[in-house]
Amino acid sequence: MFRNNPGIQPESNTVVLIYPFGYINLMVNLVKILRSQTGLTQQGFAARVQTSQSTVAAYETESKSPTIRTVNRFTSLLGLELVASFAPAMSREDRRSLEFHKAIACKLRNDPRPAVNRAEKNLRNLLQLHPHADALLLRWKSWLNQPTDDLVARILDTGLLARDMRQISPFSGILNPQERSQILKKFRKAYDR
Repeated sequence: MFRNNPGIQPESNTVVLIYPFGYINLMVNLVKILRSQTGLTQQGFAARVQTSQSTVAAYETESKSPTIRTVNRFTSLLGLELVASFAPAMSREDRRSLEFHKAIACKLRNDPRPAVNRAEKNLRNLLQLHPHADALLLRWKSWLNQPTDDLVARILDTGLLARDMRQISPFSGILNPQERSQILKKFRKAYDR
């Protein structure tokens, strides 16, 4: 969890990331999320955390992985705090949902507007059909209004909140039947051994 100053709304000043123990390569996402939370360019972020822009780019493109010590140093230099948590292992259903959302994330990165428009339309329908789920659905509404990189980071987060959010995802219909079938085949091959 990153805590920023009290003048910012809770949704934007707190990022809860819960990673299973040992997934150091997932730390790359922390740098990207941390930078997006600051609103800085890679160059500006690099200057604030006393590293080079090329190092920040390498972390964000996953060609290099920061250590926990590095991420903690970055957060300290930004006046933030890194708080780690552990969560139960993801279930088979959680992993399958994450695989679908990885494909959705690719579509968002390539051309976000059609996917977000479809998700917003689906969300309006979900809010009418399931008013009892409005807390999570309204959070989706907030997420859909964020910059694409932030939205992608949230839907790919392995934390408990993101797992719950993916269970009522408004991205239905974004993937065509062939894409869904390919993902399921690949998933079954990897996880149903």
